[in-house]
Amino acid sequence: MEHLQSSMERADILLEALPYIRRFYNKTIVIKYGGHAMTDEELKDKFARDVVMMKYIGLHPVVVHGGGPQIGSLLKKLGKESKFIQGMRVTDQETMNIVEMVLVGMVNKEIVGLINQHGGKAVGLSGKDGNLVVAEKYYLNEDKAQHTPSEIIDIGLVGKVKEVNAELIVSLGQNGFIPVIAPTGIGEKGETYNINADIVAGEVAAALKAEKLLLLTDVAGVLDNDKRLIHTMTNQDALNLIDDGTVEGGMFPKVKCCLKALRGGVRKAHIIDGRLKHAILLEVFTDKGIGTEIVL
Repeated sequence: MEHLQSSMERADILLEALPYIRRFYNKTIVIKYGGHAMTDEELKDKFARDVVMMKYIGLHPVVVHGGGPQIGSLLKKLGKESKFIQGMRVTDQETMNIVEMVLVGMVNKEIVGLINQHGGKAVGLSGKDGNLVVAEKYYLNEDKAQHTPSEIIDIGLVGKVKEVNAELIVSLGQNGFIPVIAPTGIGEKGETYNINADIVAGEVAAALKAEKLLLLTDVAGVLDNDKRLIHTMTNQDALNLIDDGTVEGGMFPKVKCCLKALRGGVRKAHIIDGRLKHAILLEVFTDKGIGTEIVL
């Protein structure tokens, strides 16, 4: 009898997912994959299976991944110090070579391999492939004293997205492939740029007019002043929370990235806890979801 009850509960879960499967059928879901979900072996395996499942039931998942800890680890082994300014990695040519090797040659291929191992057809891409991500140099600004112009800081081969070749991603998706994108870009002279993965994910989602943008993080989502999870917020709610300092630190660029993606045509953006098993399925296919949903 217990076995029968368990089977019935599983059937109920499948039925709960049915309206969402129907709603998102043939729609694009862009997933920024990073944080603890990329380093825990069990979570890595479950993430790959979840992405394959999304593809098999008719969605078009697109994965954009990070790799900061892996880059930092290899730099340390090679005796090269990681330097950050305003949270951005200072990237000289030697560091860029290592960044590209880690992101494109190691992390990307591992994700592709895991997805393919579970029955998917993943294709690894960098910003150079088919001019997928055209980039330009990014400069930081540091405010000085009042009435003094801000200082422009050169942090090397760090870029910002100028253009995304959505046609390539769409073509792959329509032919049954799952694009897995490393956050690098190509400049007008062929130079490679290191780009923040959240920014690349947001720009890719906007270029594709994606149904959803999911950012996997190492926190439950956006928290209010009492450290309680905010389940849903509008563009204006988010701006208010930024203004009053509630959204700060590492969450600030993530929220800003979501807002820009929404203005670019993405239907909904979600900041979710990638430390949870099956996080992306729980957010997309259940009534309550698990993180913070942001809408215009």
